[in-house]
Amino acid sequence: MYIGMIRPIGSYTVEVTGTTLEDVQEQLEQQRKPGYELTVAPAEMIKGAALIKTTGTFSRRDEVTEIEADTIDGVRELVPDGWQLLSVREA
Repeated sequence: MYIGMIRPIGSYTVEVTGTTLEDVQEQLEQQRKPGYELTVAPAEMIKGAALIKTTGTFSRRDEVTEIEADTIDGVRELVPDGWQLLSVREA
């Protein structure tokens, strides 16, 4: 018997502009949906202005679930659309 750990896949991006990195981080946090984490947020200075522009990418990180099958391939076949297989272990 094999046990697989799966989680839903999902992501979204948000553009924010602020005067400091702290300002940008605060704005990004306000845009975070439950179950999502900020995974990428490259910052760039806007030429000719005292502003920082960032495009934050949030990825879904909640709802980890176990699935079971007799083989590793069986576990892979049980992963539903829109979900990601994180790990497989032998029971």
